[in-house]
Amino acid sequence: MGRMETWDAIRARRNTRHYSDRPIDVEDLDRIAEAGRRAPSSMNEQPWDFIIVTERERLLQMADLWQYGSHIGGAAAAVAFLSPTSTDPEAREIFAFDLGQAAMSMMVTAADLGIGSCHSSIGDQEAARSVLGFPDDRECVVLLSLGYPTTPLAPIEHPDRRPSTDVVHRERW
Repeated sequence: MGRMETWDAIRARRNTRHYSDRPIDVEDLDRIAEAGRRAPSSMNEQPWDFIIVTERERLLQMADLWQYGSHIGGAAAAVAFLSPTSTDPEAREIFAFDLGQAAMSMMVTAADLGIGSCHSSIGDQEAARSVLGFPDDRECVVLLSLGYPTTPLAPIEHPDRRPSTDVVHRERW
C-alpha cells in the first residue's frame, strides 16, 4: 500500500495486534518519530522522550509490561513514550494529554505508510525502567506497537462507532 491522503489514513487507522514478519525501514521509523516530535504540546514544552525498539528480545520483554500488551511481542517495532516524573496531578494530566497528541500523530503517520499500530499501558515503572534503561526522572506513560498488519490497512467505510448524532452536539448539549 502506498501513501494515503490524510483523511484516508485517519479512516484506515485501527488498533492492529497481529503483524507480519516484515521489518519497518529506518526511514519510515524516523518519519513516525518526527511526527511525534512535531506534535503540539502545552506551552510548547515538548515534555516527551521516545525510545524506539526493534530488537525482538526487548520487544518480547516490553510485551510483559502490561497485561494486554502481548501485541508488542509480535511487532516489528515499538515506541515507549516518556514524560518527566511528577507527583503534581495537573502536570501529569498535561503530560498525558501532550503524549497522547504525539502518539496519535505517530499512529496516523504510520497508517499513512501502511503500518499498523496499537497502544498499551504500563503496569510497573521499575520493570519498564529495567527493560528500557530510562533515568529516574522519567516515567513511561504509554507504549505503541508498530508493524505491517496481517490484514492491510484500508479506509473503513462503516466503523463500529457510536452514531455521530449521539456524539456530536452543536452549540449546546
